[in-house]
Amino acid sequence: MNSPLPDTQTPLELRCASKFFKGKAAVNQVSFSAPKGEILGFLGPNGAGKSTSLRMALGVLAPDDGEAYLFGEKPNLKNLHRVGFLPEERGLYRKMTTRGIISYYGRLKGMDRKTSLLRADEMLERYGLGKQIKSKISDLSKGMAQKVQILATLVHKPDLIILDEPFSGLDPVNQHDLEMLIREEHERGATIIFSTHVMEHAERLCDRLVIIGKGEKRFDGTIDEAMSLIPETADISTEGDFDLHAALEKSGFTSEYDKTDENGKHWRIDLSHGERAQDVLRAAINAGAPITSFTPHRAKLRDVFVSLVGEDLNDEETA
Repeated sequence: MNSPLPDTQTPLELRCASKFFKGKAAVNQVSFSAPKGEILGFLGPNGAGKSTSLRMALGVLAPDDGEAYLFGEKPNLKNLHRVGFLPEERGLYRKMTTRGIISYYGRLKGMDRKTSLLRADEMLERYGLGKQIKSKISDLSKGMAQKVQILATLVHKPDLIILDEPFSGLDPVNQHDLEMLIREEHERGATIIFSTHVMEHAERLCDRLVIIGKGEKRFDGTIDEAMSLIPETADISTEGDFDLHAALEKSGFTSEYDKTDENGKHWRIDLSHGERAQDVLRAAINAGAPITSFTPHRAKLRDVFVSLVGEDLNDEETA
């Protein structure tokens, strides 16, 4: 049976893609797509296969098995003009000016010289580098140079933007500016894929996540679906010998005794079936529990990430 044809409205798709180096799989049968107009977080530890996957998607590397598509076709010069790619390995021509390098990248993507220069001037002014318009790259700080490379990636207003570890090396102010820039490009209609180790950025920005570990896909879904992998819990402390487990069981809540100290008994309540923290608090109050403290716990994306690739992180530390 033939595979269905790729959707021309889908900016990027990998189908069962694999890549081997010296007989070892860097990427093993990875499939995912970036639907039009979404912000997709592509997450994984160092060496997980993120950069190799992105390079296969762009045709920089040919898959040893499987297929890669851009806008419904194999990567080619025409559809690559619709892509802006910021690689993890940064590099600019150090003797060129900021204006010159951004214009140069624009012309590589099919813009004429006049339009690319006007766009470079506009971007440098808009993103706080107007005073550096004639500065050489060699005279810029590392953070400024990285900002210029990001602007060069976006100069031609690409339909698909791929950012490989874009926040690396940026100070908190420039990280915030980059978040705002990603949001602006998304509002323009661009589809955005970015890989990052900073879970807070992914949690704030992404519509959907793909998480890979050791070259294999571990998760593909929305932020809410990722968060549901680690259920919410709540901690309640009570005075005296009150049996909170028995009291809450009548209301359908599952609780577990944790410990007793000078502040009383401590209980952990499982909220894995869609219950809300305020519901268990209300049930405890209605049961007459002598509550001394109440603390709800909602999983963070970092907790989900560690639960899916924690063993890989350990391997990374001991390598």
